[in-house]
Amino acid sequence: MSDYFNQKRVWVTGASSGIGEALVYALAPRGAYIILSSRNEEALQRVATEAGRRGATHLLVQPLDLALHDSLPGVVELVLARVGKVDVVIHCGGISQRSLAVKTALSVDKRLMEVNYFGTVALTKALLPSMLMHQLGHIVVVSSLTGKFGTPMRSGYAASKHALHGFFDSLRAELAHTPLRITLACPGFVRTQVSINALTEDGRPQGTMDEATEKGISPEKAARKILRAIEKGKEEIWFGGKEVLGVYLKRFFPAYFSKLIAKAKVT
Repeated sequence: MSDYFNQKRVWVTGASSGIGEALVYALAPRGAYIILSSRNEEALQRVATEAGRRGATHLLVQPLDLALHDSLPGVVELVLARVGKVDVVIHCGGISQRSLAVKTALSVDKRLMEVNYFGTVALTKALLPSMLMHQLGHIVVVSSLTGKFGTPMRSGYAASKHALHGFFDSLRAELAHTPLRITLACPGFVRTQVSINALTEDGRPQGTMDEATEKGISPEKAARKILRAIEKGKEEIWFGGKEVLGVYLKRFFPAYFSKLIAKAKVT
């Protein structure tokens, strides 16, 4: 096992479930100082306890709500006061969508952007001055393959993920003269609660597991791929099942891709 994360301070948002939780467990035996964040403090405590059983010796539970943008600078201050600096931040927090654009209330689109895009950007902006002062830091954004191409039933979600790519590609260019790094991780279907919690047209959660999600890769496999990409300093990775082919089809055969994705089973 690589010692890359040994003694590094790694902040994981969305750490109470799914890929974020799997990342915490994957980091646990590697000697990292792990900061766990999400809205659900009770779930975070459960994850922290389990991470301790798996070998983590330094853990900090710090609840936050990505939709409360004005609160995030204060959260960053609290974390920095405890750990001094953050070597790696992994943005896993977010929500998905399962509804047709024509039927989806604008409030749902706004909610998706508030959490997935503006929440991630706000937390990054609050943390960036410290990273620049210390001249270190790796910003990791768990995006999605829908950050590379849109699919039915995901209009607002895809928009929020596309926005992340635009922002962080630009930020990477701005930081090119510094030691800071940025990685965009784009999973396809991962077997988590994402489809159960996905927002429907009126903002209520779907409440059911999609067949495609249920057949997706495990969150543990996703976590391993993300940590490997961080170690290697990758700018962007795509992973999952055959849905990854969509990136190439969109790029090289766009008209064919448009016909294919219109008929694809995406739930």
